[in-house]
Amino acid sequence: MSRNDNGAVAVPGESPAELPESPTLPSHKLHAYVDVAVVVVVLICTNLIAHFTNQWASIVSVPIAAVVLVALVRRRGLGWAELGLSPRQWRRGSVWALAAVGVVLAAVAIGAALPITRPFFLNDRYAAVSGALIASMIVIPLQTAIPEELAFRGVLHGTLDRVVGARGVFAAGSMLFGLWHIASSLGLTSGNKGLTGFLGGGPAGQILGIALAVLATAGAGVVFTWLRRRSGSLLAPIALHWAVNGAGALAAAVVWHVTVH
Repeated sequence: MSRNDNGAVAVPGESPAELPESPTLPSHKLHAYVDVAVVVVVLICTNLIAHFTNQWASIVSVPIAAVVLVALVRRRGLGWAELGLSPRQWRRGSVWALAAVGVVLAAVAIGAALPITRPFFLNDRYAAVSGALIASMIVIPLQTAIPEELAFRGVLHGTLDRVVGARGVFAAGSMLFGLWHIASSLGLTSGNKGLTGFLGGGPAGQILGIALAVLATAGAGVVFTWLRRRSGSLLAPIALHWAVNGAGALAAAVVWHVTVH
């Protein structure tokens, strides 16, 4: 026996011990990172198309992107359970969904009834009851709640979970969900009398409104993610998302009606 240059013992009849290879990223991990990157790029492009092109694009781009992303990650091997779409979790998800909706409806009713918070419901977009009903029952679930939850708590959640685990999903997923709302918050203060009075008008008020919207929606993303993991289903975060936006729209119409009359 003899020692080679690296101090390894060479046994007669056997090849010398090889140097340990430098650690490399496993192929499945690399594929998972690529999946996350593709999902994020698609979401960024979708957001820009939805808010800075034309009206039809703003209506259909997010739902189409959500369906495409689901199909894409399914082909990449993401399971229905990882997407929160497993039928095994529907019953549990429904229970959590009903509980979440009940809590939101109670909170919205209290907020609309209290004089100190009522002005924040005066959103010009929902001044008409008919418009608020259409938005709450059709536009918000089909254009916002369902596709956004499919994209964020379904596809992004599942791909991130393979790479960074639960903590990363909560942190990165919620942060990206907050940033997703920058474009939709550009005219936030100008269309809401309560926010205009609270934050002021002009560029400073607009910037504060955007920052507040990003923080609020990132916080909402944490709650949606918690519901998604707790229930194991997308039904719960979809229901909560719809309740926050839909009940808010209906409450705005009621507050406008009461205030005017």
